[in-house]
Amino acid sequence: MELLILLAIAAALVVWGIAIYNRLVGLRNRVRNAFSQIDVQLTRRYDLIPNLVEAVKGYMSHERNTLEAVVAARNAAASKLQEAARDPSDPNAIRALGEAESTVVGALGRLFALVENYPDLKANQNMLHLQEELIATENRVAFARQSFNDAVMAYNTACESFPANLIARRFRFETAEFLEIETAEKRTVPAVSFG
Repeated sequence: MELLILLAIAAALVVWGIAIYNRLVGLRNRVRNAFSQIDVQLTRRYDLIPNLVEAVKGYMSHERNTLEAVVAARNAAASKLQEAARDPSDPNAIRALGEAESTVVGALGRLFALVENYPDLKANQNMLHLQEELIATENRVAFARQSFNDAVMAYNTACESFPANLIARRFRFETAEFLEIETAEKRTVPAVSFG
């Protein structure tokens, strides 16, 4: 009788361990799926950038450094995206992608600030269409990034919570990194003066 009780307890522990392992696998796969949505939207943005640069080239020929900076930032970020897509739970790859994306956002911001100095360019239909596409894509990137970060939070919480952390450590489930993209608005604190 005691042997049956011990076997039942052992079987229950095995089933419990399998359930925790399967939950961790499911959460890790949600992180990967959420990242694939980021991949789609960032690739879309990277595909729009060369068209944007071509549209402004004729108007901004003496702003060559800015245009080259946009293209270089785009190429570097596209490379980091490919690295991160190989393993979205790799914290170093996600951190590098976030830094590269911050550079792209900054370069595009400088480009759009310069566009303001060219009224003919601002009125160009092709330019307006590209700006609308980029804005829509930025919104999709933000939504996909939020979804990814939510999946990362659920996965990390499961990996770090007891008793799942015992299974996570045993089977090398590493915590994932949130995708942070720094923007000028995020870094700068507005100055407030009351007098």
